[in-house]
Amino acid sequence: MDVMELTETDLAREATHLLDSFTPSKGARVIALYGDLGAGKTTFVKALAGALGITETVTSPTFVIEKIYKLEGRQFDHLIHIDAYRLSGSAELQTLGWDSIISNPKNLIVVEWADIIEEALPKDAIRIHFTVTGEMTRDITIETSTI
Repeated sequence: MDVMELTETDLAREATHLLDSFTPSKGARVIALYGDLGAGKTTFVKALAGALGITETVTSPTFVIEKIYKLEGRQFDHLIHIDAYRLSGSAELQTLGWDSIISNPKNLIVVEWADIIEEALPKDAIRIHFTVTGEMTRDITIETSTI
């Protein structure tokens, strides 16, 4: 578990470092994001998308729940961005085809408000907690599984 204080500009470096640390897995790689409104979850997803070469505008899918970005020439075929804020629990993930997307090792799934669907997350999900420490700074804690 790493705890660090980061500015928005540091997030791109951390996103790249995280991507570089991934090893092949049997299912999708899942990054679960936790933190209050405005803590930096979407900003982190934008940094991650930039590190993956996504050039389109990345916004939180609060109302559509899920956005899928196709990746070319990468370890993953898709970045799937889910915002669970409007969900009432993990059962609602089934309408997104959760079982199918979670089983595909070519998917990178990032879930904002992951606490709402915690029981659906795989044990090896990377959990990142964001805490506001100042107007332009955040503490982030990265928990990786030892599985």
